[in-house]
Amino acid sequence: MENEWYRGCRKCLLRDLTEKEYFRNMYVYISNLPEEDRTPEEEYERRLSKCRECDHLLNGMCRSCGCFVEMRAAIVVRHCPDSTSEW
Repeated sequence: MENEWYRGCRKCLLRDLTEKEYFRNMYVYISNLPEEDRTPEEEYERRLSKCRECDHLLNGMCRSCGCFVEMRAAIVVRHCPDSTSEW
């Protein structure tokens, strides 16, 4: 599965996963993004830094759009959904 595109369990809800499985699925998804789709590490960290400062962040989710910020920030073409668009 190392080189395959990984999307996690398509039949599972988050509540069906243990916390360990949930985080594993998220980080496996990010690490398996094609290089051309993945945000460069320095920019990724900058994006997450902006998210940490944002009032819309709650438990790793953006309350503006409902995304998991670590996943959204990892995709180079994604942007901050806030009206001030921090990234």
